[in-house]
Amino acid sequence: MKIAIFKTMAFVALSVTALSCSSNDDIMADVQPQTHSETSKEVSKTQTYKVRFGLISLDGTKTLSGNHDVGSFLAENTVTGEIYDTYYGGGFQTLPGYYDGIPAGTYTFSAMQGQGGWTGYGSVTGTVSDTQVDADGYITVYIPVTWAE
Repeated sequence: MKIAIFKTMAFVALSVTALSCSSNDDIMADVQPQTHSETSKEVSKTQTYKVRFGLISLDGTKTLSGNHDVGSFLAENTVTGEIYDTYYGGGFQTLPGYYDGIPAGTYTFSAMQGQGGWTGYGSVTGTVSDTQVDADGYITVYIPVTWAE
């Protein structure tokens, strides 16, 4: 039993390490802490962006299609603490997931498990800004899958 737990933890650690080494072409990582200010709160409300959510599988493949055990995608502003939730209700979701109206800033993006609980998700921290908008008019964020049954 202890060996199985150790192997599982080692696999998760290896997966997270491998995913953290993947390309950040779609969203720039920014792990520097920022301080809360009223000015940044006001600026963040002036312009908003459309975010498209996808997944990075355990083997590192990025996907924006298919049905997955995702309850909701989340974006938490690291400065204001505001949380933007796609809240689709639970169960399986069809990718991509969308959120229209996220203000500029630095966010921690993640996903909640669906009803089945068959998949675990990590998080990624990135910047929402004009420079991240793609040709389709979206900022595409890929959430890493950390384990799956």
